[in-house]
Amino acid sequence: MSVWALLMAAGSGERMGLGRNKVLADLCGKPVLLRSAEAFETAVDGMVVVVQPRDEAEARALLPAARFAHGSATRQQSVLAGLRALPEDADVVLVHDAARPLVSREVIRRCIAAVRAHGSGVASVPVKDTIKRCAPDGTVLETPPRAALRAAQTPQAFHPAQLRRAIEALEAQGVQATDDAAAMEAAGHPVFLVEGDPRNLKLTTPEDMTMAAALAGQEEGSMRVGHGYDAHRLTEGRALVLCGVEIPHEKGLLGHSDADVALHALMDALLGAASMGDIGRRFPDSQEQYRGISSVTLLETVAAELAQAGYTVENVDVTILAQRPKLQPYMAEMTARTAQALGICPRRVSVKATTTEGMGFEGAGEGISAHAVALLRTGG
Repeated sequence: MSVWALLMAAGSGERMGLGRNKVLADLCGKPVLLRSAEAFETAVDGMVVVVQPRDEAEARALLPAARFAHGSATRQQSVLAGLRALPEDADVVLVHDAARPLVSREVIRRCIAAVRAHGSGVASVPVKDTIKRCAPDGTVLETPPRAALRAAQTPQAFHPAQLRRAIEALEAQGVQATDDAAAMEAAGHPVFLVEGDPRNLKLTTPEDMTMAAALAGQEEGSMRVGHGYDAHRLTEGRALVLCGVEIPHEKGLLGHSDADVALHALMDALLGAASMGDIGRRFPDSQEQYRGISSVTLLETVAAELAQAGYTVENVDVTILAQRPKLQPYMAEMTARTAQALGICPRRVSVKATTTEGMGFEGAGEGISAHAVALLRTGG
């Protein structure tokens, strides 16, 4: 007999506005799906992850030891697919929304203990607001006693054979249950509630992601540092753009985009601090859409993705290495432009320039390089 987790990760994330499955998005340096899976690692004997086929490769890379099943048109059908992927000796299954990445090990243990003792264990929390049951026109029909109400969460733990039969019966009737507990109730099985956790929120909207990032940041420490470096060759016939400012010079930097070496280094520092890769992967030069694009536009995109993942840019420091031209007259404008793209106060942005005393490719006037350091804060 064994205990298995069934992670439901087959959503589209439309309400989150990410353009991808929200459980594959980053939350404070770690994908949502991975956070959810790690909470179960020490409590279960195995894991089935239900995903859409388009997301399977990425999910498998995160969880290579898991079994996988494909999601269907409804959550109920997706749960059924996951149940059918369980091994025959699975005695307990914990169905959990992968979009609840802050589930605690204590809640998981309570669910397992309840299903052993009572046949089911569903995480739930008391309702804080007064609930109104209304008619279609908005007229209040009833105010149920709040003390008797609970908001169901996941995990929801059951004996898998019972849950499978309950869902199959609903499917045969063409009925959709709102959660797995409702399917068991419809089949006549008593459902036992256990204490959940208000922090075990489900990521549905961008506001949920911001709140989850704040909670995750409280748990894991709040500061992350990244370093970036880039270098580009100087060539004739190109504009010289640094920190979004076009600077008069007889040569410009060669690259697929505008080759803004300073912002490229800065973006790598920001992405590195968040463990979100680098600009080579995020904006590959093999894609025509990035040809000649302003690096300010790319930096704005990075800043938006960091904010979506729950990061705040605390401060950045950029050092440009160039023998010529003299950059001091443009520093204030470069600082302001960088701050504007990041959406932060200019006092949080430092842009500096230095020569190499004639040494190296920068000193020979063959190219320009830049270093950048970024400090990100999570949970705010």
